[in-house]
Amino acid sequence: MSTMNQEQPQNTNDEILTCYKHPERETYLRCNKCERPICASCAVLTPTGYRCRECIRSQEKRFDTAQISDYLIAILLSAGISFAGSYVARFLGFFTLLIAPVVSMLISESVLKLTHGRNSTLLKKIVLVSAILASLPLVLLSLGSLYSLIWQAGYTIIMATTLQARMKGLYIG
Repeated sequence: MSTMNQEQPQNTNDEILTCYKHPERETYLRCNKCERPICASCAVLTPTGYRCRECIRSQEKRFDTAQISDYLIAILLSAGISFAGSYVARFLGFFTLLIAPVVSMLISESVLKLTHGRNSTLLKKIVLVSAILASLPLVLLSLGSLYSLIWQAGYTIIMATTLQARMKGLYIG
C-alpha cells in the first residue's frame, strides 16, 4: 500500500494566513469573491463556495424585489395588526409582555405571505415604522393613567424591538 501525504495545504509563498476579522486564528479558507482569508466561523457556505459576510451582504442588497403594491400592503397590514394589538394590550396589563411578540410575529409573517416573499430594505423599514406609528395613538390616550401608560408604552417597545429583530433576520426572496 502506498502512504498518502497527510500534510496541510501550503500557500504558494508559505505565509501563514490569518482571518481578516480574527487575526489570532490561522486559516486555509479564503472568500471566493474577495479572496480575503476567513476562519470557519466567518465563512458562509454558498452554492458557489465559501464567502465572507461582507460579500454576502453586498450581494443581498442587489436583490430588492419588492413592488409598489408590496409597500402599500406592508403599511396596511403592519399598521392594522399593530393597532389591534395595541388596543387589546390596553386590557391585558402584565400579559402585554406576551402579546407584543405574538403581534410582531403576525405582522412579519403576514407581510411575508401577502407580498409573496418579495423583499427590500425599504420594505422592512416601512413595516417597522408603520407598526410603531399605529401603536402610538393609544399610548397618547394613556397619558392620563400611569398604569395604562406603562403597559401601552411597554407594548410598543416590545413589539417594535421584536419586529425589528424578526425583519432583520427574515430571509425573503
